[in-house]
Amino acid sequence: MSVPPSAPEYLASGLETAEHTPLSRTVLLTRNLMPLLIVLVVVTYEEWFIPLGDANFGRLAHLAFYGLAGPLVTFFTIQWIAEGVQAREQAEGELRGLYAELSASHQRMSALQHLMREVSEPADLESLLDVAVRGTQAATGAVSVQAKLRGNVQDEQGVASRSAQEGLSRRLGEGGRYLVNETLRVSGEHLGELTLSFDTPPSSDTRELISAISSELGSAVVSTQRRTRDLITLFEVDQSIRAERNMQRLLARVTGTIAGRVQASARAAFLTDQDGVLRLEYARDPSGVIRSGGPLPDFVRRVAEGGQPGVASPAEAAEMFPGVKAALGLPLHAEDGLVGVIVLGGDGLEQERTPLLALLASQATLAVRNARAYLYSEELAIGEERNRIAREIHDGVAQSLAFCAIKLDVVGRQISSNPPQALLGVQEAGALLREQIREVRRSIFALRPIDLERYGLLETVRRYVLDFGEQHRVKVQLDIQGDIHLAPGDEAVIFRILQESLNNVAKHAKAANVVVSLIGNHSVRLTVEDDGQGFDFSQVSGRVSSAGGLGLTQMRERVETRGGQYRVESGEGRGTKIEARLPQA
Repeated sequence: MSVPPSAPEYLASGLETAEHTPLSRTVLLTRNLMPLLIVLVVVTYEEWFIPLGDANFGRLAHLAFYGLAGPLVTFFTIQWIAEGVQAREQAEGELRGLYAELSASHQRMSALQHLMREVSEPADLESLLDVAVRGTQAATGAVSVQAKLRGNVQDEQGVASRSAQEGLSRRLGEGGRYLVNETLRVSGEHLGELTLSFDTPPSSDTRELISAISSELGSAVVSTQRRTRDLITLFEVDQSIRAERNMQRLLARVTGTIAGRVQASARAAFLTDQDGVLRLEYARDPSGVIRSGGPLPDFVRRVAEGGQPGVASPAEAAEMFPGVKAALGLPLHAEDGLVGVIVLGGDGLEQERTPLLALLASQATLAVRNARAYLYSEELAIGEERNRIAREIHDGVAQSLAFCAIKLDVVGRQISSNPPQALLGVQEAGALLREQIREVRRSIFALRPIDLERYGLLETVRRYVLDFGEQHRVKVQLDIQGDIHLAPGDEAVIFRILQESLNNVAKHAKAANVVVSLIGNHSVRLTVEDDGQGFDFSQVSGRVSSAGGLGLTQMRERVETRGGQYRVESGEGRGTKIEARLPQA
């Protein structure tokens, strides 16, 4: 209740009017009637009472009447007026006390309203406690205020941070002989304590104010924790979009993150195929069984057609997940139409969190489209790689083998007539076959799959460099320095650049020595330098190597799209140096 500053004065004036209106009327009446009464009494006394006695009696009567009656009337009149004035002063004192109480209550309520506005804004618990202790001290007049939160706040993986394990505490001011402790509690959950100290015993109104503050502060703590968890969930879904390319793992991670936000025990993801038909891609029931495929439930069809989040009936929920009583469907929409539907199942879903879930579903839509684009690009890359291998075999190995076959046919006709020439032809054919065998081995080595997830970037680089030197009879020196922390996608790009660069060395450079360095600092720098014949960069910048279809221009684009730098230094007769930089994760 907020009382404006002018209200106490208005109330006082009204009370004054109510209390003193009868007194004013009595005084006015007395003023008007008293002279007439006095004249009447005097005339009666002089005309009727005095003539009845002798002269001595008349003097005594005059002396008694005018010596006693006047002072008595004056005394009682002044006494009556004094009682009225005293009553008025008492009423004014009561009004001043009431005004002081109303002013103090107004100040407390204003301070409480200001505190409630302040505690609704902080984005983290530490800022919330800072605002809470200052606002509580201003609202209650305490000489010191301490707020403590219990150390039971955990992240989404259940691992408590250091500050959460130790709890959070803020204190403002020192001293005070009288303590007031209030428990911060919401829906029976003990969140922490609020302790205030005063120099004098706090009034009952102050204690009620402290109870109201503790209740509001507990709600603010819960709201801040919820906002923090929402941000963590959004971050985790965003990380899934960036890091995961496998569709099954992506759906398991994204749906698991969203389900954990509302304590759902089951989840499923339905995605549209190339024909626009919804199909179950991933489902996990409360017992942990994972499945895919099967008929499309009516509830999923209804959510897809409605285009809005929907709540399943108990029968529909049981059809989706046996033994589950409630289910919530979230459509996944993109600019070009429906992408899919995510269904969450459980016994106590927080349906008031639907706006957040809709936002998470939009993030999941981006993740699904990103994974599909990656799979499509992989299919294109595989198709291009097949075409490239076919061209290389046709233009290189196949023609060389055909030449060897013709050469050997000629040798067969020359054996009897010109043995020395036949021997020379056999030697030339053998050299050509050995060269083509090395070329086939180079292609097989370049195409061999590398398991970065299993061995990690550094161990994979060591293994690849060692095998490369043995396969191609090139002396390779490897230098790894510093701490290297890259995102999984960036690790794949760095290794791909290394693979392309070394295979260009094997195919074109004719080098005897290669130096590979991988250095981690503010960024990660990969350098591949050889002592081969070099090349004119302007003539070969678009050439595709045998390592996987990436030319120098494509390698530059891959690095620059991830915020890195790519540089090539070469010249005919002076070797080649390739350098790629990517920012640390």
